[in-house]
Amino acid sequence: MSKLHSPTETELKFALPAVDGLALEQLVVQAAALARRKPVRGRLHNVYYDTPDQLLYQNNMSLRIRQTGSSASPQWVQTLKMGAHHSSALSHRAEWETAVPGADLVFEELTPTRWMDFDPTGDVFRSLEPRCETTFDRVSWRLKARDQSIVELSLDVGQVVVGGLSSPISELEIELLEGTPDALFSLARRIARLVPLLPLSMSKSQRGYLLAQGGLHAPVRALPPRLVQSMPLVEVARVVLQEMFHHFTANLVTIKASEDPEVLHQARVGWRRFKSAIRLFKRQEFVGDIPARTSLQPLLAALATMRDMDVAAWETLPMFANAYTAGVSVREQHWQHMTHELANMAHAQRQLVCAALEDPKAGSTLIALTEWMEKLGQQGTPETRKGKKPVSASAWIRQRVSNMQEQLAQEAAGGDDPEALHRIRIRSKELRYCIEALRPMLPRQRAERWAQAAIRRQQTIGASRDVSQAIQMVSQLPIDSGLAEYLRGIDAGASLHKN
Repeated sequence: MSKLHSPTETELKFALPAVDGLALEQLVVQAAALARRKPVRGRLHNVYYDTPDQLLYQNNMSLRIRQTGSSASPQWVQTLKMGAHHSSALSHRAEWETAVPGADLVFEELTPTRWMDFDPTGDVFRSLEPRCETTFDRVSWRLKARDQSIVELSLDVGQVVVGGLSSPISELEIELLEGTPDALFSLARRIARLVPLLPLSMSKSQRGYLLAQGGLHAPVRALPPRLVQSMPLVEVARVVLQEMFHHFTANLVTIKASEDPEVLHQARVGWRRFKSAIRLFKRQEFVGDIPARTSLQPLLAALATMRDMDVAAWETLPMFANAYTAGVSVREQHWQHMTHELANMAHAQRQLVCAALEDPKAGSTLIALTEWMEKLGQQGTPETRKGKKPVSASAWIRQRVSNMQEQLAQEAAGGDDPEALHRIRIRSKELRYCIEALRPMLPRQRAERWAQAAIRRQQTIGASRDVSQAIQMVSQLPIDSGLAEYLRGIDAGASLHKN
């Protein structure tokens, strides 16, 4: 059996919000980099294996058999991948690919790999069974970059299948065959001028596992970044920023496939967390020039409006329904009419969100941010350039968060006009997000006290804002005048209580 590839796979992955494979290919081939280059086409069928208790998945491994070629002349490749699950669209994983004679796994082809460190007795191998399958049409181009790097661009359109469940696949992969990752981003930037791209960290095998568990389209929530006290500040910044950016983009990828309001909410939370981290680190020299984010504003504005509608429909307005209807049928009809009109407005707004996701300008900005984070501190920090050991981040973070807390306390003791309250709410969120992300670097009891105080301020001010926003929103709808007057009274009462 012959080894086909080197043990390291470096690739950049993107989800494609538009799922029409033919239309996507027509857009991709318009890129100047692909001019007059003949693509290679094929259908790939993959079977992924794991133990009944998912030992491979738990250890960030995947093992598959891939069938290529025609049905009359099939070829099979066995592939083992090992490496940590990551939060960036750019991944580096150990990979071993070997041609095998048929559709069955071959243990002997694993013996030269790191599989033997994981399964020296072969007991795990003997317990493997098929877990999921993927079948997709692949169109690929091999390119040589200006720096002589060689990359392969692949457009994959198909589906993942687990039992009786299936989910579409629509992805773009750029794999580095030779050279530096800069070539991947260079090509991605050119493709993104024409094709809407969303950074994707989820592998096809992970998609299968989540599909089986019923969590493929579930909201992605924030995770504590993996930090240790000894980390230099530049590494802390990279880890924190990438986790928060992943929180944002992973939910963006899911929005079109799910109408769960929490998916959209988590996307907005992810973006706010990411902005808070940018403000936290932006004055450090290693940050460099932060990519402009203006092209994301249409998407962010559409998400904000959609979220306001979701909060109004599912959280705020239901609190007042019983008090208004009071069992009176005509009032119940007026309320139902209002909720119906709000649902129609929300449906139209969702279409605007989906349209914003398909704007190539948004994808271009997301790629620029991904590349910026990957290159943080690449040229070294001021300390390392002078031959000094970089200082630990702990002292800087403690001082910075302490200053944020003091500033918030001073603002909270000041005015309570709407503008001031809005500013206090924003500052409370920023402090909370920073504390939650940097908790391993902070004094435990003090950080918990500060976080709880920030949450209380945020929730108190936010509740009043939600009432006002919801009532102002439905007041624009064609609803009964009596209901409108009732809601305006609630809004006035809330404003009076707030002041």
